[in-house]
Formats: sequence, C-alpha cells, structure tokens
Amino acid sequence: MMGQPVLAGVDGSEHSLAAAEWAAREAVLRGVPLHLVHAAPPLPGDVLPDQARQTLHQVGERIVHGVVSDLCALHPDLRVCGEQSADAPAEALLSRAGDAGLLVLGARGSGGFDGLAVGSVALRVAAAAGCPVVLVPARRPGGFGNAMGAAGAVRPVVVGFGARRPVAQAADFAFAAARSRGAVLRVVRAWALPAEAVSPRTLFVAAEDRATWEDQEVQRLADALRALRERHPEVTVRADVVLLHPAQALLNTSRGAGLLVVGRGGGADRLGPVTHAVLHHAGCPVAVVPHDG
Repeated sequence: MMGQPVLAGVDGSEHSLAAAEWAAREAVLRGVPLHLVHAAPPLPGDVLPDQARQTLHQVGERIVHGVVSDLCALHPDLRVCGEQSADAPAEALLSRAGDAGLLVLGARGSGGFDGLAVGSVALRVAAAAGCPVVLVPARRPGGFGNAMGAAGAVRPVVVGFGARRPVAQAADFAFAAARSRGAVLRVVRAWALPAEAVSPRTLFVAAEDRATWEDQEVQRLADALRALRERHPEVTVRADVVLLHPAQALLNTSRGAGLLVVGRGGGADRLGPVTHAVLHHAGCPVAVVPHDG
C-alpha cells in the first residue's frame, strides 16, 4: 500500500486541519499524493432554498481550496488535490478507501467528519475501512507531523502486540512507520496473572511465581518478534512487558509518542474493546490497522 495515495477528510474544523497537516507530512514521507475530501451531502427534502444550497457548496469549495493552498505552500513537492462529495461523510471516505494506502481523520470535527463519540463518523470509518486509518487529535506543542519531542528527539512509535496472537498487519505497519521516521519502536505486551493465581482461595502471589510468569511472557514476546527484527534490522526495538490491562498499558507507553498503532481487534465493521478505549483516550495520533481473516 506504500505506493497508494493518502486520503484525508476535511471539514474546516481545527481537528480536521491538524489531520490534513499530519496527512500531508505522511504523504511526503511515503512519496505519494494526498487526496482531500470534503463531504457536503444534500439535506433531505426542500429544507434549504437553492441559493442557500449554492452558498453551502461554495463554502465547501473554499475550505478545500484553502487547505490545498496551505499544504502546497508548506510542501512544494507534495502532489495534493481536493474534491467535494455529495455523499454522507462516512460513505464518502469509505467509498474511496479502497484506492488509498492510508486514511486520515481528525479526532473531532465540526459536523462533516465529527469525532470520537460512539457512533461517530470517525469510529465508523476506523471500524470499516479496508486500509489503515489514522485518527489525529488536536494540535499539541511541537506538532504531530514532524514527530519531534521537546528536546528534538524523534518521538517513538508504539504498537500493541499480543505474543500469542500477533497481528502481522499492525506489526508490519508499525515497523514501516518507525523506519520511515527514524524512530524507536516500542512494542507493548500486556499480560495478566494466571487464573489460578487470582482465585478466591489465593491469599497472595509469591514474588518468585510472578517473576517466573513474567519471564515466560518476555520470552514469548521475544520469540514472536524475532522474525520481524530480522526483516527490519534498521529499526531499534524496545520491548515492554507489563502487568496491566492492554488499553492501559498502551496508553501509558504512548505518552509522548508520535504514533500509536493498534490492530482493529473486532469482527467485521467492529472495533475491539481495547482499540475503542485507546481511541477515546490517546493523546497522540492512533493508527487502526485492519487484518485479514
């Protein structure tokens, strides 16, 4: 998918502008075009007179042209185009996602590509798109696109990794993102005590037992990462094995990260509970990567 364009939804909101800037930098990193979409579906019935409809259309055109102009000024070598769609926002993006290598949305919007509440456009798109989807929160000091921290260091890429059931697509996406940015990749494996260790009959967990179980988890993660490390020797990997709920482990590790990568985690057109929780609470851009099967 690295040769396919980056697709981004814009609606004029601050969040969508931050997402467009992030998408532009990602397109430059990938050496691919950026395609912007503004959705302005017609209202049902004769709610608005023709002149008002024309005015709304002109507003949408100005939004798209303004974003295109700004991004071209920031990135003279970027190939960027924009269009308006008469479809509903989610349909406008999903219908174009099959031709994209990445789809980028703001975490919240002003109506067209609104944010991360349950049932929102962003969650629906993240759950159903055939390509990876990145949701970008509001701007923060230092910005997201350059992935630089306050001290000038490149912010790490973080990926959640189930050692027993690794999601190959999410892992490959994370390694590629770390490589293109020159970033450290932090691989997070959350684990829980065995069921017998937390039964009502258990008064305490011996330190040596916990250490043994943790060593086993560390070894499982190392085994699962071996082939990926060999395929991507240029990426520096830091493995984190933590006794926490997976969502909390990812959120803790992603503080100060440039990008958090998660697998979709649910069934068809669904987000799993960990992915859903991360999308609501992460402070950095989150990439939701679909997987086969």
